[in-house]
Amino acid sequence: MKRLALGLAIACALAAPRAGAHPLAPSLLSIEESADGAIAVRFKMARQQPAGAQIEPELPEACAPSERPRVETDDQSVTVVWTARCGASGITGERFAVRGLAESGTNALLRIALRDGRRVQAVLHGGAPSFVVPERSSALDAFRDYLRLGVLHIGTGFDHLLFVFGLVLLASGLRPLLWTVTAFTAGHSVTLSLAALGIVRFPTAPIEVAIAGTILVLALELARPAESVGALRRRPWAVAFAFGLLHGFGFAGALAEVGLPQEEIPVALFSFNVGIELGQIAFVALVLALRRALAPALVAAPAWMVRAPVTAMGALAAYWCLDRGARLF
Repeated sequence: MKRLALGLAIACALAAPRAGAHPLAPSLLSIEESADGAIAVRFKMARQQPAGAQIEPELPEACAPSERPRVETDDQSVTVVWTARCGASGITGERFAVRGLAESGTNALLRIALRDGRRVQAVLHGGAPSFVVPERSSALDAFRDYLRLGVLHIGTGFDHLLFVFGLVLLASGLRPLLWTVTAFTAGHSVTLSLAALGIVRFPTAPIEVAIAGTILVLALELARPAESVGALRRRPWAVAFAFGLLHGFGFAGALAEVGLPQEEIPVALFSFNVGIELGQIAFVALVLALRRALAPALVAAPAWMVRAPVTAMGALAAYWCLDRGARLF
């Protein structure tokens, strides 16, 4: 009965008109345990999900709902909130899961605040859709989970990947490309760390507009005639570092969704950043491999086809600027 009520609540919410959510955005299952054995459950998922996918949280058998689920919606997500009672023994050693991850090809972030003050995080996916709350968490667990979270975020962050794609096109030669990508890494690592630690704060919405703006500026530079070399081409590393500072705030926004474990902040922050870099390096390698494989065909291709990637990049960036800018008002 409790599963039926939850399923109906999620189904009704998803039946509403959908807005432009990230199709591969991870779900978030948040559990907050109180001293009397009750838990506050919050399950957030993107409104846009792959066709035929049914993503639902699964609580331990010992946890019985104490109220009907409440549904909160916005343009991009659906959040289902309810409370349950899990008994005096608590939820340590109990299993939490999210069903449907393998079918949807998505991941879920699990965030648990225990009554003893500990905070436990995990990344659930199709191969491991469940998690048993440990007696105690280790630095190795935090490193592994936040490494996966970093890879997940860059892998599904199409705006960040599109900017990296532009950097690959901007830098001529392998050595300039390495310096440019390294400068971008240094830039976003600085602001990611400062924002994640709460040293500096910026509202998310304007940062998202600015990130789209960096992609548009890069596309405009790439569209310039070859004989008209702008400042971005002369010093791509400097531009990559400056724009990387903005992208770091975007990465920090994703990290803020799941939070940092208080006892393992340095390890979690470091591994999240490493995960981003691993995903970024893999993407750069893929772009370079594709460019090399397509090089013979592009020699005889018409000019409009050669310009098509940059044109598409600029058009998408302009759309993001307008779409995200409209949401500021």
